[in-house]
Amino acid sequence: MTARRGSEFAGLSVAIVTPFKDGEVDYGRLKEQIEFQIEAGTTCLVPVGTTGESPTLTHDEHERVISETIQCAAGRIKVMAGTGSNSTAEALRLTQRAAKEGADATLQVAPYYNKPTQEGFYQHFKAVAEAVDIPVCVYNIPGRTGKEIEVSTIQRLSELPGITMVKEATGKLDQCSAIVGSTDLTVLSGDDSLTLPMMSVGAEGVISVAGNLVPSDMIKLVNAASAGDFALAQKMHHKLFSLCSNMLGLATNPIPVKAAMRMVGRDSGDLRLPMTPLDAECEAKLQETILAYGLASAAGV
Repeated sequence: MTARRGSEFAGLSVAIVTPFKDGEVDYGRLKEQIEFQIEAGTTCLVPVGTTGESPTLTHDEHERVISETIQCAAGRIKVMAGTGSNSTAEALRLTQRAAKEGADATLQVAPYYNKPTQEGFYQHFKAVAEAVDIPVCVYNIPGRTGKEIEVSTIQRLSELPGITMVKEATGKLDQCSAIVGSTDLTVLSGDDSLTLPMMSVGAEGVISVAGNLVPSDMIKLVNAASAGDFALAQKMHHKLFSLCSNMLGLATNPIPVKAAMRMVGRDSGDLRLPMTPLDAECEAKLQETILAYGLASAAGV
């Protein structure tokens, strides 16, 4: 089987949270999280995506989190920098800066709020891909952006040498099947709970939120599916499914995962408004989920 473009990013990528302390980015804690992922064997770190609260970071913070991640990673793990924007000029600036800093790839979210046409999507991603020499991962998440990048547009984008991956978060397995079947792009799941179903039709991994908490188990799932050991992959899928659905169903990402990290002794600090902490009822439900998963000792119980 011929390797797909972008296949060097197959496996587990983790959309890491941005830790805050007293309203500022906690770079010491960020480095601890990076070391935790390296030790787990994660393929790639994805700083300042939605999970990293990119909408509330200043431009300076955004650039520094990427820079600090690259420097700490020091070639021991790949870094796919979240440098997308709803402004093409801003996306270009952020991406060129990340490439200069040494990022291995860029995650480019579909322009949000302004809801471009399909031609607008194409021209936006084309402009970014032609401006840098690092691979581009197109991030399709209409639930956040308000509009879907259609398969026909992704097919057009696949003809551009710089675009090698798609983070597929439409929640539609048919969309994944269509992209895998009609392009040579590497598809990565954008939903933890759909990782196995998507890999069964040709996706090659996941850009994960739950990986902040249990990277080793996510790696076990992805590796089993990649090796064709679907008995083990299915077992891991069902184990992780309850954690992912219960945790991420409580509130908007990254509210629950930050709370869960605190419960297992890896506190990532505050949230920035308009994100607010879980209420007492949801905290209790999350605690039950953490305990049921088997992280009881780390949860302090």
